[in-house]
Amino acid sequence: MRANRCARVCARLILLLIVTAAALLAPPPPLFAADAPLADAGVPAVGRTWPVGLRPRVLRGWEPPATAYGPGHRGVDLATSAGTPVRAVAAGRVSFAGRVAGKGVVSVDLAGTGDPPLRATYEPVTATVEEGDEVEPGEVIGTVDASGSHCTAAPCIHWGLRRGKIYLNPLTLLPPWLLHRRPSRLLPLAQALADERGRR
Repeated sequence: MRANRCARVCARLILLLIVTAAALLAPPPPLFAADAPLADAGVPAVGRTWPVGLRPRVLRGWEPPATAYGPGHRGVDLATSAGTPVRAVAAGRVSFAGRVAGKGVVSVDLAGTGDPPLRATYEPVTATVEEGDEVEPGEVIGTVDASGSHCTAAPCIHWGLRRGKIYLNPLTLLPPWLLHRRPSRLLPLAQALADERGRR
């Protein structure tokens, strides 16, 4: 009887280890539409920060159109709130800062990305930069407008990317360490102190 109990406990522990390992090794949730390409060979990962927040939720992913004028989503919508600072994801020069169809838009031609350069766009934004300004990664270029967002369920910022007339997935600008970064995990203080004592 004791052997049967031990076997059941061991089987449960093994099953728990397998489930835990599977959960830890599973890929992060998708940030793109199901059939959208994960990367574009023509887009260097020059991004050094997200446009808003530390790791905003993607409300709607990249959905490339089948044809130049077909339906799709030519960018990504990131959850945010009105007044949130909007940052340049990479170094570049502001190519436009103004209103288009009643929405505030900032466009930045990204440095070192070829000819024509990649152009990142952010909307709706109240710009704090002007056309021709040089920006660095993480530099505030404006704040999220209270109105003008095309998101209906929650406030958002639309982040787009294109080279010439070709729209690209803006998430491909972010390197994997930034795109898939998970929150830091802190050890309990007692365990950290014990670990430190053990190293001495």
